Parts: sequence; structure tokens; C-alpha cells
Amino acid sequence: MADTPELQVRKTIHADGEWLEAVSGATREIIDPADALPFALVAEGDEKDTDLAVAAARRAFDHGDWPRTPAAERAALLRRVADLLIRDREELGLLESRDAGKTLEEGRVDIDCVADAFRYFADLVAAEAPGRVVDAGSPDIHSVVVHEPLGVCALITPWNYPLLQASWKIAPALAAGNTFVVKPSEITPLTTVALIDLLTEAGLPAGVANIVTGPGHSVGARLAEHPDVDLVSFTGGLVSGTKVAQAAAPGVKKVALELGGKNPNVVFADACATEEAFDTAVDQALNAAFIHSGQVCSAGARLIVEESVRDRFVAELARRAERIRLGRGTEDGVECGPLVSEQQRAKVESYVESALAEGAVLRSGGKRPAPSAERPAAGYFYEPTVLDHCHREMRVVREEVFGPVLTVETFRTEDEAVALANDTEYGLAGGVWTTDAGRARRVAGRLRHGTVWINDFHPYLPQAEWGGFGKSGTGRELGPAGLAEYRETKHVYQNLAPKPVRWFAG
Repeated sequence: MADTPELQVRKTIHADGEWLEAVSGATREIIDPADALPFALVAEGDEKDTDLAVAAARRAFDHGDWPRTPAAERAALLRRVADLLIRDREELGLLESRDAGKTLEEGRVDIDCVADAFRYFADLVAAEAPGRVVDAGSPDIHSVVVHEPLGVCALITPWNYPLLQASWKIAPALAAGNTFVVKPSEITPLTTVALIDLLTEAGLPAGVANIVTGPGHSVGARLAEHPDVDLVSFTGGLVSGTKVAQAAAPGVKKVALELGGKNPNVVFADACATEEAFDTAVDQALNAAFIHSGQVCSAGARLIVEESVRDRFVAELARRAERIRLGRGTEDGVECGPLVSEQQRAKVESYVESALAEGAVLRSGGKRPAPSAERPAAGYFYEPTVLDHCHREMRVVREEVFGPVLTVETFRTEDEAVALANDTEYGLAGGVWTTDAGRARRVAGRLRHGTVWINDFHPYLPQAEWGGFGKSGTGRELGPAGLAEYRETKHVYQNLAPKPVRWFAG
């Protein structure tokens, strides 16, 4: 199979401006989850490849021009990258669809959002003042607080939004003047590889942007512990994130972690008072749970609905979930693609099995769909699943499933709704549906989640910080705080008329 033209070996490790094969010569097949067939062959790096990439990034930071390039020039380069992304939108969107299994339309939207992130951080850094003057109380003292790049950044990204999550790290890292080594998920590396080419085309100096394709246990672990890495930014699961933090701790590196969530979507009865409002709330609950087949860190996987409307709401939700069109993401009209891998589907199946054993009631889905022309039998498809009568003791309610599974819990009072929504060790995002403005503000204020949507679910703004509470992580991405993650703060105190202090006799 490796002899077919489509599976030619690609040099996907990039260090010091050169595309390279793995030092070991190892490769990995990239699988299309819609049919379980390989469609690309990439280099499989390890610790040796990682050391080469880090060394290149270290040289570029310590001896290159990028950290000292004026902010306006860095911003101009980021804008050129955004333009190139839009130029290649169709190609990149298709690649994202085949690599991650999402629909082509989702892939296109992702590329638009990636371009938005580059433009946002370009505008942010270009508009900044050169420093914050601190009044020292004397005309002879000039005191200013300035921001400087951190150094070499290790950026470890997940498989569900490969290029989007990479852009949330790469754009601010470059805007701040850093160099970096990015390790995309070994399952979905292709659009991040393509981005490195676009950065080079935009004029980024050699050694500033480096990539190592390979597994987390070798490449990711080495990046986290490497003595020449100054910051580790990781997005992924809680177990892997904990290992990253432990590996980075001896070097006292700056660490930013985004570790997912178990996100509540709270629906009050008044949000369903009219037919239009009811339909909107149901539609948004479907969107919250099943976009990208539920493989979203902010997925509204826990529906918490007021008891008086529960039966009607769940019945309509299940009816519409059964009509979601599953298939290859590149096919017209498909609304949900496959899960990213056989391993991920098996994980989802185990959660559904345990939920049913613990007393959950299956309202829709719960199985692999029948094969069709647009849904090959070998693909990793799983039906959108609604589980009713769930409670906090169930694994499916407590743990992040990362698949098309929606659990239903009910409440009677506002206090009970808040208590249920906060009853999780995660704290990434949540939604509140109500027509009562006072209640909306009260509940949003009481929820222990980094993002709270009111009468909506899933939108994010590049200007707003993204991060979570609890075990959802410690870092912030997007917004001014996202840029601050990639900077050091320095106080420069200049005495314009120095005089002897005479503290000591002499």
C-alpha cells in the first residue's frame, strides 16, 4: 500500500528551516477515520529529533533577529500568514476534514478562525505602547515596565482541532517574539505541517518555527523536560497534562495547561415558553453536544433541564438526534463525521455500556450505524446518543467522554441547577438558558466555569480569554492574557543623575 502515489513518504520534521525525515527513519500512516484507510505517510520522530528542533529554536532565539524584530514587523508577518491561510482555505479545510473526520464545512470554518487568531494577535501587539511608565517620584528617574519574549516555547496540541488549537499557541508566541517547537497530535498532524510552510512563505526566519511529528511518550515528554525549553503549553487530556506538569517542574518552566471539561448546559423552563424558544433551546442543545461528533473540550455533554419541561424536551431532542446525518465529512449534507480513531470509538462504547448498566435510559443512538454509500462499514462512526435519567454517580456524567453522548439530569430549583452544574472536578465552560435576565446573571455568576454562555453555546471571541477552573487547566489562551502567557515582564529603572549613597564609610 505504501507504493501508491498518495502514500509517498513526507518529510514532516522541520528544524532550522529544513524539512527532514526522522533520525531513526521511522514513519507513521495517517488514517482517514471515515474509511479506516491510510492516506498519508509522515515521519515518526523521537527524542533525537526533538533535541535537534529545540537546538534550532534555541539558536534562533539567542542569536537570531526574530526576538528583536520590531512589533510592527512581527504583526505584518502574522497578517501575511492570515492572508495565506484564506488563500489556501479550501485545501486546508479538506485536509482537516480527512485528517480529523470533521465535516468539510467545519474544516472551512476552522481555517477562518485560525486566520482570525493570527490577525487578532497581530493587531494586539502592533497597538501596544512600548512600555508602562512607573512614576518614581523624581524627575531624575525613568522607570518603565516592559514585556519581553520568554524564549523557546514547546507547543503540544490535540487531535480534535489540530490547526485551530495550534494557532491559539503559535500566533501569540510569534507575536511576542518567541521561537517554538510544535508537536501536533500524531493522529492529525497534517494541517500543522502545512502551516509551517505558510510561515516560511510569509518570511519567518529559519529556526523560529520548528515541528516534530511523533508520539507524546517520546516527543511530548522530551519537550516538557528539555532544559532549553522555557515554556510548555499543552492542550489535551487530564492524565497527559499532569505528566507534562510533572516533567516540567524540575526546570521550573512556565506551564500552561488546557485539559478539557465536563460542561453543563442548564435549561430553565421559561426558556421553552414559546414554540420558537423551545425549538431554539433544543437546537442549541444538539449543537452543544454533537458538533464534531462531540469531540470538543467545551461540548455541552451534560444537559441539566428543569423537571417541568424535561419529558417534552428530551423526547424532541432524541427525535432530532436520530435524524442527524452521519457520513464522510466531505460528502454534501453530512452533519456529523466519524470519531477520530477506533480507540476513541471503543472508549465511547464503553461509557455508554457502563451508563446503561448503572440505570441510564437510552433515548437515541447507542450503537454503530448501518453502513451506507457515504458511511463506509470500516469507518469509525457512532450514532448521536441521548442518555436520560442520569445522575452524578455515573462514570458517563463524571468523566469526559469526548464523543457524541449527551446525558440528561433534572432539577426543580435554581439552587439545585447551580449545584448540579458545579458538581464536577472540571470547570471549562457551561451554558444557561432562561428569559429571566436577573436569573441569567445570578446563575452565570455562580457557575465555576471559565466561560459561561447565556442563551447560546460554543461561540468564542479571539479578544476574550479562554481557560478553565479546577482540573480544566491553569493557562489562558486568546485575548490579552493569551499573549501574556508568552512573555516575561521586566522593570527597567534608569537613574539619570546618579549620586553616591554613602551607606558605608569609606
